[in-house]
Amino acid sequence: MPELEADLAGGVLRLRLNRPEVFNAFSREMALSFAAELEAAHHREDVRAVVLTGAGAAFSAGADISGGESFDAETMPTANRMVRAVVSCDKPVLAAVNGVAAGIGCSLALAADLQVAAGSASFLLAFTRVGLMPDGGSSATVAAAVGRARAMRMALLAEPLSAQEAYDAGLVTHLASDDAFETLVDKLAGRLASGPPLSYAATKRAINAATLPELDAALDRERSGQELLFRTADVAEGVAAFAERRRPVFRGS
Repeated sequence: MPELEADLAGGVLRLRLNRPEVFNAFSREMALSFAAELEAAHHREDVRAVVLTGAGAAFSAGADISGGESFDAETMPTANRMVRAVVSCDKPVLAAVNGVAAGIGCSLALAADLQVAAGSASFLLAFTRVGLMPDGGSSATVAAAVGRARAMRMALLAEPLSAQEAYDAGLVTHLASDDAFETLVDKLAGRLASGPPLSYAATKRAINAATLPELDAALDRERSGQELLFRTADVAEGVAAFAERRRPVFRGS
């Protein structure tokens, strides 16, 4: 089975992350395919809206740090490419968050134009748990959505937000019970696909320019910060602790 499933029907391009055995953690191959599909969608006349979702119980657990993938500074250009593809696509992008969205998975969901969170979903900026900093533009998108205080709490303490908490905080646009989740996603996707594409593209550009003027600078800062952190003993300890299912001991080195 492909790691990324792409299906077009009724003008809606559905991209489904398909590594359920690792909660849809991003491999490099899946990340590159994801970015390429969205970049192509920008130019496709048969695509009127894009839906992002995950297979199985999770939306995405973030980058794959389980040991089978290279996890280093080279990850950052690909992560930034994915986020830029979501934001710059002139078609409305809807994140159908069916389960946990963590790390870059959370960043991508929040970079989308609309989010539907299932009742069992949660949102987690887990980066500090392994000695890293938020990336994927989340240092800009989260603060733009919920303000500095809540963004600091999510980023520094790596506390998950439930779907209800995320909706109440203004982090996501829609909330649905697990039973009603697919119905609402389909309804919104159909509405977007039948709407005015030129109007949507202009609206998306205007709102992103007004609310995320620092996104490119944030992505550059995140890349520089992560490249430094990847070389630290703390990150090596954080990744090892994750693999060994223990609490990391950070020493600031």
